[in-house]
Amino acid sequence: MRFVVCGEALIDMLPGETVSPAESRWTALAGGGPMNTAVALNRLGEDVQFLGRLGGDAFGVQITGYLEANSVGLDLAVRTQDPTSLAVVSLDDDGKAEYTFHFDGTSNFGWQPHEFPTLADDDWLHFGSLGAVVGNGVKPMLDFVSTTNAAVSYDINVRPTVQPDRSAYFATVADLMAAVGSGGGIVKASDDDINWLVDDDDPIAYAEAWATEYGLSMFIVTLGADGVVAVKPDGRLIRVPGHQVELVDTVGAGDTFMAGFLSAYAVDPMDVEAALVRGAAASALVCSRKGANPPTLTEVEAFLAS
Repeated sequence: MRFVVCGEALIDMLPGETVSPAESRWTALAGGGPMNTAVALNRLGEDVQFLGRLGGDAFGVQITGYLEANSVGLDLAVRTQDPTSLAVVSLDDDGKAEYTFHFDGTSNFGWQPHEFPTLADDDWLHFGSLGAVVGNGVKPMLDFVSTTNAAVSYDINVRPTVQPDRSAYFATVADLMAAVGSGGGIVKASDDDINWLVDDDDPIAYAEAWATEYGLSMFIVTLGADGVVAVKPDGRLIRVPGHQVELVDTVGAGDTFMAGFLSAYAVDPMDVEAALVRGAAASALVCSRKGANPPTLTEVEAFLAS
C-alpha cells in the first residue's frame, strides 16, 4: 500500500539558551503534523508520498532536504515561491508543547484545486491538522477528501490559536468528518482536542456520537499517559495503556502515533488492538526525544519486546 500524507510542512522554532535579556538561541526543526507522520511512516518501513506545498525560501530548502533524507517521496509535492510557515514552540514545566504560529502569506495554506492528484483505491490518504482548517485552501482540500477513491484517515489536531472561535472551528471539523465518513474512514483526536472543541470533558462519549453520526469506521482518542482508545460506531471500545518513559517533550507525539497505528492497521485491519499498541509505542518513544524524531520499526519492536 502507498500512503499519501497531505498537509503542512513548517519550521518548529524550539527554545534554547537565553544568552542575555536581548538575545536567545533557538533551534529550527523541520516539522508540521502531516510531515511528521510522513517521516514516521517511512521510518516504519512504509511507502509514503508527501502531498504538501513547500516554501521557496531557505527553510523550504531545509524541509525538502529533510524529507529527501528520510526517503519520503515528493512526486506529489507542490513547489511554491511562498515563504515557509513558522511555529514557535513553548514548553511548560512538564514538557508539553504549545505553539504560536506565523502563517500569513505562507506556503501551506494556498491550495488550489488543480494541485490535488487523483488517488487510486489502493492508496491510503492521511491528512489533517492546520492545513485542513486554515486559509483559502480549506474548501479545495474538503472537495479533494470528499471525492478521492483512496481510504482516508483524518487527524483533527486542534490548535486553538489559529481559530479561537469554537463554533467556527467545529463547523470546519464537522464538514471534514462528514467527508471522511462518506467513505467509512477513520478520525483521530486527542482528549484535549475534543474537550476544547465541545467545551466539555467527556471525550469518549463525543467520539462515539461522532463515529455514528458521520459514518466512521472508528474514532480514535489519544489520552496522553493513559494510552489510547478506539471507539466503534456500535459502542465497542478497544483500549490499550500508555507507557512510562522519561519525558523530554510531546512534539510530534500524536503524529507519530498515527504513523504507528496506520502501518499496522493497513496490514491487518481486523486487529485494531495491535495497531493501537504499535501506535502507542511509537508515540512513547518520540516523547523521550527532543522534537519530532520518530522511531524506526526496529526501535518500536525492541521497545515493545522490552
